[in-house]
Amino acid sequence: MSQKRDYYEVLGIAKNADEAEIKKAYRKMAIKYHPDKNPGDNAAEEKFKEAAEAYEVLSNSEKKAQYDRFGHAGVGGAGGFSGGGMNMDDIFSQFGDVFGSAFGGGSFGGSRGGGGSRVVRGTNLRVKMKLTLEEIANGVKKKIKVNKLVNAEGVTYKNCTTCNGTGRLTRVAQTFLGAMQTQTTCHTCQGAGKMIDKKPADADAQGLKRQEEVIEIEIPAGVEEGMQLSVQGRGNAGPFNGVAGDLIVVIEETEHPELRREGENLHYDALVNFADVVLGESIEVPTISGKVKIKIDAGTQSGKVLRLKGKGLPSIQGFGHGDQFVHINVFTPSKVSKEEREILEKFKISENFSPSAEERGKGFFKRVRDMFS
Repeated sequence: MSQKRDYYEVLGIAKNADEAEIKKAYRKMAIKYHPDKNPGDNAAEEKFKEAAEAYEVLSNSEKKAQYDRFGHAGVGGAGGFSGGGMNMDDIFSQFGDVFGSAFGGGSFGGSRGGGGSRVVRGTNLRVKMKLTLEEIANGVKKKIKVNKLVNAEGVTYKNCTTCNGTGRLTRVAQTFLGAMQTQTTCHTCQGAGKMIDKKPADADAQGLKRQEEVIEIEIPAGVEEGMQLSVQGRGNAGPFNGVAGDLIVVIEETEHPELRREGENLHYDALVNFADVVLGESIEVPTISGKVKIKIDAGTQSGKVLRLKGKGLPSIQGFGHGDQFVHINVFTPSKVSKEEREILEKFKISENFSPSAEERGKGFFKRVRDMFS
């Protein structure tokens, strides 16, 4: 599968482009590569679809924010999710907003057929999916059960009696400039140009019924809490046999019993025996891929942080892995035996177990730095 181009690059705009600039850039691209202007030109049609996909994401503030943070994976560029794959009906349905009613069903956009009628899109479904850190680290396939609207069998249609099958209502008003014609989407058929003729008892007025469906979802590695991924066409079916909406998957992370996540990095608090940090020792610590041994050097101070390179989580953008940081904390017993107390009393008067003035100073300045960092 070919690598998708950056959406900003597709439309030729900067990342800080506002809504008006995004719309203007899309208009320019859509006019240039429109199938009616480039009949039989497959390359132009692909660029037309590419521009429509870019606009569909960047014109939506929520999708744009996800794309800016996670790239194509955030809006469906990886792991079975689809940010693209728009059909021509989806694309031409944008034209009313971008080009105005003049392009809604005339010669420019006539590929839609039906005298201006359009395919009605179903609503999106939103589900929450809980994932462990292990699942996030490796990516995972999950099956979920959803209750969704589907097209009922045995439904027949006829032309909408309100718009006569055009999908639009035309009004002419007299103004001081002369007669002004406006078009609006038909409120009865939602622009589909048709309505139910016959339907089974379990179908609603739009030919839909509720049904449980099991959907397998492939989650890419590296997703984050709150990230929303879109599975195209697995939402509610469109009214009047229209195009299905999307299934929006909201990621929730299950708290790990030992590891703490910070972006792509992981943190672990190691509670170490006093004697081990004095004498030096190898200890076992958990990582996302299993336990590993690390060396604690003799004289290691409490609060020291050790780095395990590449032992963090993968980047959702595919740029390597984060690290794991092991925070050394010296364990202080709350109770000691008489014999242990006698030994500790000897430690107290030993110069080796008392910090020097220089070391106290280092500790003081470190605390000051921590206060203002």
